[in-house]
Amino acid sequence: MTKLLTALTVLVAVDRGDVLLDEAAGPEGATVRHLLAHTSGVAFDEGSILAAPGRKRIYSNRGFELLADFVLTRTGGTFAELMTESVLRPLGMGGTRLEGSPAAGAVGPVSDLALLGQELLDPSLAPDLMAEATTVQYPGVSGVLPGFGRQDPNDWGLGFELRDGKSPHWTGARNSPRTFGHFGKSGTFLWVDPDAGLALACLTDRDFGEWSAEVWPALSDAVLAEHTA
Repeated sequence: MTKLLTALTVLVAVDRGDVLLDEAAGPEGATVRHLLAHTSGVAFDEGSILAAPGRKRIYSNRGFELLADFVLTRTGGTFAELMTESVLRPLGMGGTRLEGSPAAGAVGPVSDLALLGQELLDPSLAPDLMAEATTVQYPGVSGVLPGFGRQDPNDWGLGFELRDGKSPHWTGARNSPRTFGHFGKSGTFLWVDPDAGLALACLTDRDFGEWSAEVWPALSDAVLAEHTA
């Protein structure tokens, strides 16, 4: 769930006025907003540019690394220090740490992931900023949702993947369209459903694969059914 932590760290910096969502960052023509929303045009894991900003939803680890580098030009220090000071320590996530890339280097226990879910249900960020972060950025943009194929549109917020009407999807049929979150290659996911008032954190010992598309939605639906019973 590294990208959720990185996105929240960046949003805290925006909330504090250290950076602006619409200032230039990353490749030419791109902004902080583009990088958060995976619409900067940067390729998945290297610096080549595959599209003009705002045209395609290209899921990009490299884009998040560029985003972290840009924020550090305003805050100084390391991104691990910034994440700890801005997110991990305030939320009591003492078992989580960033050991590498701001796109994929965080490690921690499921109890900390649950704390992140609790924060996203009742966020400390300014309400208007959190509302913007969980609203579609660049509506109508298509792209590939990793592991679930091309989605048209492939809706995304500011670092948060949005369920909306996507199919297939890793959340359940019972999840509301306003559900947001992320999943990771380590077999981990976190979704937050504001309509249900519920967050679900899942950590497994099996890397993401075809099994996830079957098991995760079923788990999500079972939890929501139990919650509403």
